[in-house]
Amino acid sequence: MRLFDLTGKVALVTGGNGGIGLGMAHGLAQAGASLALAGRNAAKAETALAELAGLGARAEFVAGDVTRAADCRALVEQTVARFGRLDILVNNAGTAIRKMPQDYTEAEWREVLDTNLTGAFLCSQAAYPAMVAAGGGKMINIGSMMSLFGAPYATPYAASKGGIVQMTRALATAWAKDDIQVNAVLPGWIDTDLTRTARRQVEGLHDRVVARTPAGRWGVPADLAGVAVFLAGPGSDFVTGTAIPVDGGFSVAM
Repeated sequence: MRLFDLTGKVALVTGGNGGIGLGMAHGLAQAGASLALAGRNAAKAETALAELAGLGARAEFVAGDVTRAADCRALVEQTVARFGRLDILVNNAGTAIRKMPQDYTEAEWREVLDTNLTGAFLCSQAAYPAMVAAGGGKMINIGSMMSLFGAPYATPYAASKGGIVQMTRALATAWAKDDIQVNAVLPGWIDTDLTRTARRQVEGLHDRVVARTPAGRWGVPADLAGVAVFLAGPGSDFVTGTAIPVDGGFSVAM
């Protein structure tokens, strides 16, 4: 169906070598997009690239650190040089440090904010001229349920993800004139390396999540594939500035 057809489109996915980023990349690939997976470790991306090639997609690794403006510009430049254009940006790169708020160092606070929020802004800023040149584009920012809820062990993470939602709204209003739609996705509790660490660090987390989630399970990265295709394709051309939970009903359950 044309509304969900990404044939000929090129997507840059930061942190796309695993977890939610790779789950979204699978969806984009199956819809016909070519992919540039951005990260700092080429070896770590090899498995992801092989998976995408198995789906028939063209996929390549582009190296860079999203906390550096020059690297973000280089990621976009490499993508355009290799694929000829840039149509879709998924700002997925992220990190978390779990401590009580009084125990964070300034360096830890900055590490989380710089990766999750500043990195997404710098990549969006870098992608803007390429999307204007392509005649429009789609930006998908990865927020979190922590954009909505508070947790005692996630102060900088929650601040960064709340910032993602407000940044999304601001960019959406700024760039609508350029036919660029900017939206956020708020994943719930998804089974990834980051959340496996959380389950080891936060006692009882697994059982609490299952008990509250109407779907009765943790999500998996593949659960994010569909929303990525929707927000990246023509079916969402009049959708911008939104923040869509993908959480199995966690955020609406009592």
